[in-house]
Amino acid sequence: MGRDPIQKLLFVYNADSGLGNGLIDAAHKVLSPHTYECRLCELTHGTLLEKPEWKRFRKKSVVPMEFLHKDEFRKAYASKFMPALTFPIVLEVTDYEMNIFLGTRELNALAGTEDLVREIEVRLQL
Repeated sequence: MGRDPIQKLLFVYNADSGLGNGLIDAAHKVLSPHTYECRLCELTHGTLLEKPEWKRFRKKSVVPMEFLHKDEFRKAYASKFMPALTFPIVLEVTDYEMNIFLGTRELNALAGTEDLVREIEVRLQL
């Protein structure tokens, strides 16, 4: 029995939404980057803008992508399984379930944006 087709990838940042949180995150990235807690943010965005190489990949992807902050994710997808997830995380959504596509440890181990793109491409081919 094969896997269900992935309908979308759901990227959840280890940051909360809102202008104030965004400004604090941007300052944190500049002032103390080694203590910033969202590797996914670092891989996809510079201090303020989306990284060009990530943007190119995202726009050409055949798999839809959704991006949420952790507070938005918790509100939209509240369930009894929520405590088992850590952030940042990338989830694969099928017609029937949601599974971990790239976990926190895997994201934290990636060296750069190119590695993130490569890892997504490899996993989508499986």
